[in-house]
Amino acid sequence: MIYLDNAATTIHKPKAVIEAVAGAMSTLGNAGRGANEKSLNADRAIYEAREAICHLFGAASPKEIAFTANATEALNIAIKGILNAGEHVITTVLEHNSVLRPLYEMERQGVELTILKSNKQGTLNYEELERAIKPTTKAIICTAASNLTGNMTDLDRLGAIAKKHQILLIIDASQLAGIYPIHVQEKNIDILCFTGHKALLGPQGTGGIYVHTGINVRALKSGGSGVQTYRKMHPEQMPTRLEAGTLNGHGIAGLLAGICYIREKGLDNIREREMKLMWKFYEGIRAIHGVTVYGDFDTEKRCPIVTLNIGDYDSSKVSDELLTTYNIATRAGGHCAPLMHQALETVEQGAVRFSFSHQNTEEEVKAAIAAIKVIARND
Repeated sequence: MIYLDNAATTIHKPKAVIEAVAGAMSTLGNAGRGANEKSLNADRAIYEAREAICHLFGAASPKEIAFTANATEALNIAIKGILNAGEHVITTVLEHNSVLRPLYEMERQGVELTILKSNKQGTLNYEELERAIKPTTKAIICTAASNLTGNMTDLDRLGAIAKKHQILLIIDASQLAGIYPIHVQEKNIDILCFTGHKALLGPQGTGGIYVHTGINVRALKSGGSGVQTYRKMHPEQMPTRLEAGTLNGHGIAGLLAGICYIREKGLDNIREREMKLMWKFYEGIRAIHGVTVYGDFDTEKRCPIVTLNIGDYDSSKVSDELLTTYNIATRAGGHCAPLMHQALETVEQGAVRFSFSHQNTEEEVKAAIAAIKVIARND
C-alpha cells in the first residue's frame, strides 16, 4: 500500500518505537505505585519521556508536561479547565472538532465564543483577531496548522497579541509537533496540546499537555495518583494534578523512542524530506484540468499536506478509487473540520487529503500523480 494519510496517523513507525513498546510490555510496572524494580522502571521511562518533551517544546521544567491519551483529551482539559461562565474566548474556523466541540459545550454553559473567519485560501486575518478581543477575553485557542489545508498559523504573532492583551494562548499542535520546532517560552504559548501518534511517530493512545507554571487548570479527572492517598481531593501539584489513574507507560515508552528517533535523524532533515515529496506532488497535480487544490501554497512554510477535489466528484468516491484501483491510502470527507469546509465551500463534496511522511518515496508520489491524472481523465 502507498500510505499517504500521515496527518491521520503515521503507520511506518521507526523500528525503535516498536521495540520500545514491545519491551515495555514485559519490563514496566505501574509508575508511582510501588518500589519494586518494574514499577521503578516505569517511573524512569515516564520521567525520561517527560524530560524529552520538555526539551522538544522548550518548556522550563518537566513538571509542566502532563501525559494524556491524545490531543483531544489534552484540549478538553485545557478548555474546560480554564474557561468560566461570563468569560470570552476567541477561536478560528481552522479548528478541529477536538477544539470546537468542547468550546460549544462551554458556550452552552455561559462562555462567550467568537470564531474568527479565514479567506478563501484558509488563512487568518490577525488584525481582525486583535479587534475581537474584549475586556472579558480569557484566551485565544488556535491550531498551529490546519489538518485540512496544511496552512500554518503565525505562532509568533499570536503570542505577541496574547501577551500584549494579557490573555492566554492555547495551541493545538497536533499537526505541527514533530514537523517544525515549537518553543513555548519564546512564542509566549501558555498551554500546548499535542498528540503522539502523528509526526512524533509514537503509538496511538499517547499525547500530552504543556501548562506554563503559574497557570491554574482545573483537572478533568480525579482518582488514583500513587501519592497523598488519604486526602479527599486529588493532588494539586503538576503534573500529577492532570494525570489521574495509571498512565500508558507502554505507549509513553514508544513515544520517547519516537522523539529520540527525530532527535537522531534531525527534525529539519525529516521535514525537508517530507516537504520535498509534498511539493513534487503539488507541482504534478496542480495544473491538471478539473483539479482544485485548497490552501495557501504561496508560502514554503506549511505542513506536508495537499488537499484537493476533482471536478464535482464526491471526495469519498475519489478516495475509494485511489485505494481499490491504485492501492493508495488517503483521507476523504469532512476531516473533523466543519468550519474550514464551510469556508472552502466543500461541505457537500468534502475533500481528498494527501499527507506525506519522510518514509514515503518519490516513486510513490509519481504513482499518486499518475492516478489523479487518470481519475481526472487527463492521462
